[in-house]
Amino acid sequence: MEKRGESLDQKIMKLDKELARYTDQMKKMRPGPAKQSVQKRALAILKQKKMYESQKEKTMAQQFNIDQIMFTQDTLKETAGTVSAMRDANKALKKQFKQINVNEVEDLQDDMSDLLEQAEEIQTALGRSYNTDDVDEADLEAELAMMEDDPSLFLSSGCESGTTAEYLDLPTTSSEPFHSDVDLPVPAAQAPSSAQGALIS
Repeated sequence: MEKRGESLDQKIMKLDKELARYTDQMKKMRPGPAKQSVQKRALAILKQKKMYESQKEKTMAQQFNIDQIMFTQDTLKETAGTVSAMRDANKALKKQFKQINVNEVEDLQDDMSDLLEQAEEIQTALGRSYNTDDVDEADLEAELAMMEDDPSLFLSSGCESGTTAEYLDLPTTSSEPFHSDVDLPVPAAQAPSSAQGALIS
């Protein structure tokens, strides 16, 4: 169809050139038998051109119908492929769903929820403070505010001003030698000999 259409186009172009040549001649000619002869030839060429143009239109319409049919066939092939893929996917999904029990999934969810609740209870129990349940938090806040106003409240009531709490009286290091009433045994390697003892005394 495409080659046929190209051939008709070439013929129409050739006829157009002849018509242009004849029309130019008729413009330069005076009325008479010669001009009428040229005019008849031009009319015959014009008629032939119209015939080719009609054939071209029919050829184009046929080509359009063929293209539309081929497009429809391609669309149906693609649709069939899509349907086949959907059918295979449907079978695969059904097979996978058979391996899953919805009730089992719900039981697993319930078990996980119970385990998480137990874990939270354990964490709460481990973080519980001892022997402080009877202390009012409001009283603690009030006492803390008082300590901020008067730092001496940090000391116990039995301590005088300028003294520290007993638990803060830590022993200090001293350079004085340590004296003990108990005679510690002297290692044999360090025990002085009798001669050295006489010299020392």
